[in-house]
Amino acid sequence: MPNFPDQKTDQFDSFKHQEAEQLAQILADRYGIPYIDLHTVLVDQNALRLLSEEEARKSQLVIFGMEKHLLRLAILTPNNPNLTAVIENLKQQGYTVELHIASQYGIEHAFLTYQELSHSKAEVRGVISISDATMEKYIGLIKSIPDIKKLVEEAAATNDTHAISLVVEIILGGAVSTNVSDIHLEPEHDVVHLRYRLDGVLQDVANLTNQDYKKVLARIKLLAGVKLNVVHEAQDGRFTIKIQGLDVEVRTSILPAAYQESVVMRILNPKSISVPMEELGMDPALLKIMTEQIGRPNGLILTTGPTGSGKTTTLYAVLKKLRNPQIKVITIEDPIEYHLEGISQTQVNHEEGYDFSNGLRAAVRQDPDIIMVGEIRDEETAAIAIDSALTGHLVFSSLHTNNAAGAIPRLIDLGVNPKIISSAVNIVLAQRLVRRLCSHCKKAYVPEGRELEFLQREIPIIREFRDITIPPQIWRAVGCEQCTFTGYRGRISIYEGILMGNAVEEVIRGNPSEHEIKEAARPQGILDMRQDGIVKVIAGVTSLDELDRVVGFEEGRS
Repeated sequence: MPNFPDQKTDQFDSFKHQEAEQLAQILADRYGIPYIDLHTVLVDQNALRLLSEEEARKSQLVIFGMEKHLLRLAILTPNNPNLTAVIENLKQQGYTVELHIASQYGIEHAFLTYQELSHSKAEVRGVISISDATMEKYIGLIKSIPDIKKLVEEAAATNDTHAISLVVEIILGGAVSTNVSDIHLEPEHDVVHLRYRLDGVLQDVANLTNQDYKKVLARIKLLAGVKLNVVHEAQDGRFTIKIQGLDVEVRTSILPAAYQESVVMRILNPKSISVPMEELGMDPALLKIMTEQIGRPNGLILTTGPTGSGKTTTLYAVLKKLRNPQIKVITIEDPIEYHLEGISQTQVNHEEGYDFSNGLRAAVRQDPDIIMVGEIRDEETAAIAIDSALTGHLVFSSLHTNNAAGAIPRLIDLGVNPKIISSAVNIVLAQRLVRRLCSHCKKAYVPEGRELEFLQREIPIIREFRDITIPPQIWRAVGCEQCTFTGYRGRISIYEGILMGNAVEEVIRGNPSEHEIKEAARPQGILDMRQDGIVKVIAGVTSLDELDRVVGFEEGRS
């Protein structure tokens, strides 16, 4: 039965808390010591470690902040017989102490942070370390989504003081173990849904009570370095899970919702985006063209597609193939998702005024051979990228367009002169990610009806450039324990590309539509995304259902 919040109890606790804070402010004024509301402060775990939980509780004080050798102590009253001994001990260690008066509620709230310390190593703020033994336990126990559901519910049901810490670790550890890209925590009136985005599709994992979620949310906020007391504003934070020597960054978005705050955590696992260029899924003809284009000394190479379509993975794969000691490569990213040796990577910082255009302008002054700018979003970034491509640099970037042909009108909309686009741009790619069929349970069948009509329409077009026929059978998803009962395991890209040739250049001069550009590029023999997907369907890599979900069967949907 769900635990509904007791409104009268919540109102009473809120009143008692407010009363305690007012009393603390009165005492602070009386003793001439600054007042601090510890509910609004992110307690520094490294500072907290300087005093054991037992000693802190015995002395009714807490070290909540540290700046070099200055420690900030929260106390109930300066008339504490244990206070002098604690301060003297800290001074002997080379620290100076700054006192603050806090309420009993505030200090008890800060004591909760000690629960974090028993499950993480001493690291910089924003980093949580999960031990090898813990992760090995998760890897051994978690084979599928139902395993995570069982572990979360068992941990939440216990009365152990570390239960919520365990719930958060299971959620994070389970996400890494099952290679999910995002964790969603979605509060409703009487329950909070935990969901994972696995291979691009959301999967229900488990449910939490509202009371348990409050504690889970507090720990996530603490890890992400956001304000605990802010509940009516959107907040973004990040932290890193250190697992067996591997840094997995977690980008955290917290959004006010109707009942409680909604949380989405994006898992940036270096292993998931460390894919060689040859294994991305490019058609052999496109792979040959791309290899030729990235070997040129200058020009602009664009990847297009919506968020989560694999553009960054493609760009990283290309950079890994190109890097060598004889060339200088600089990237401007938001964020740096995977650290590449031998490459100078910089990260956008909007608060400091370091955006893509400023970063690109600065990168050009660093004498690079290759520049990768994460995304072209505005006229200034587009102009600098085009100029760099025309002045001896090989530039890689991405655009948010639906297909490769759409990149040209988009650049024109951003103020790029159509006459120089063909001179600056080498090739434009577009891509999507489709799920791979599980090799353990996929099932062969004979297509009919709408599916057969689709194949009969498209395959003759593909046959102009590839040796291909309508197959007697294709495969569909079934579902087994190996693929978490989804029928799919992992993803692969489907691509299309447009080279800058004479026919395309001629069309560009007349402010063309996407259809006109696509028709001009058709003789190049590069399959579009739908056709590339059909080739992968026939090869048994993916299914027609999946292709329909991602790009659709009808013309104009890609």
